[in-house]
Amino acid sequence: MFDFLPEYWSLTTLYVACAAVGGAIVLLQLALSLFGFGADDVDVEAEVDLGGDSDLQFLSIRAIAGFLTMFGLVGWAGTVTGWSPPISALVAFGAGLTTFLAVAWLLSLQRKLDSSGTLDPKRAEGSTARVYLRIPAANVGRGKITVELQGRTAEFEAFTTGSELATGTQVRVVRMTSPGVFQVSALDD
Repeated sequence: MFDFLPEYWSLTTLYVACAAVGGAIVLLQLALSLFGFGADDVDVEAEVDLGGDSDLQFLSIRAIAGFLTMFGLVGWAGTVTGWSPPISALVAFGAGLTTFLAVAWLLSLQRKLDSSGTLDPKRAEGSTARVYLRIPAANVGRGKITVELQGRTAEFEAFTTGSELATGTQVRVVRMTSPGVFQVSALDD
């Protein structure tokens, strides 16, 4: 049935070899991550767009190692318990494929957690802010505003083309005119 295997290989040997190779890769990645190496997975550019913003990168080292490990262990267990070769191969392949897809899905979730932590001031446009230091009228000078941005409070320089805005006044951020400088207007304008 499995004529593709050399004479000195049995199906059990194939399963044990797959489990050993896959398990060694998993253990190596675990050991490297404990010492701060291997935090990023090596990905082969093969993404499948499932709609929306969920992209699974199937061909990653972790997903392949998971497939090999589970395929080998389940196949080996199947032959030891006396399953027929086609049944053990089918169940082993199913277990490996399930592990492969689960690892790819978990890695896609992990990628979504990645964040640079860098504040993007442009996101303040259109939001409400509070005047921190008085803003002179008719763009004669600058004051300061505080705005809730990306989960934290940020302080920026601001000017207005309208009337003077006193400290504590709620304002609308109109636009960013240069890095860290915003045009604002009173909320009732």
